[in-house]
Amino acid sequence: RPSATAPASVLCGKAALIAGKRLGIPVVYEIRAFWEDAAVSNGTGSEGNLKYRLTRALENHVVAGADAVVTICQGLKDDLTARGTDPAKITLSPNGVDLALFGEAAAPDPALAARLDLGRGPVIGFIGSFYDYEGLDDLIAAMPALIRRVPDARLLLVGGGPMEGALRAQAEASPAAGAIRFVGRVPHSEVERYYALIDVMAYPRKRSRLTDLV
Repeated sequence: RPSATAPASVLCGKAALIAGKRLGIPVVYEIRAFWEDAAVSNGTGSEGNLKYRLTRALENHVVAGADAVVTICQGLKDDLTARGTDPAKITLSPNGVDLALFGEAAAPDPALAARLDLGRGPVIGFIGSFYDYEGLDDLIAAMPALIRRVPDARLLLVGGGPMEGALRAQAEASPAAGAIRFVGRVPHSEVERYYALIDVMAYPRKRSRLTDLV
């Protein structure tokens, strides 16, 4: 399953069922999110419309035909079970992290902190993809109130995505614009350096069927 948010994911699952049947080999289908719900949260679909229902029906078909299903969390498993899938057929494989890379926190890099003009902080940070459901607009909107209480606070946003342009415009128009830093996407090998600068990680996801399930 190449992506949790691409319609091709379900189609790849259907292709795998066909290939598995012809070759006589088992098919394991992985689900990290339901595409139809991701489309609603990303603004590219509407809940309950024809495309939503067709995608959901095709996913049910692929799940029924697969020999085993793997999901990342109990919420997805419960939803599939409610649709009629035998829970014994579903294995949970939660998202994880390589402790060899992140087992011990790296020391903050003073030069990087100075280049980003983070000052004394504290630094509030988000590292990830800039989708609407992540709620980063709410985080930016909260910064003026935070600055009034903690004048040296900074917001550090690392990553990119569909909402980046709108978020940058919102930040530029904010009374707290001087306290907000956009870094853009960084190489995976550099991510730890930015984690080390952050005092509080903030993930203000908006509530939706997608975020409730995963």
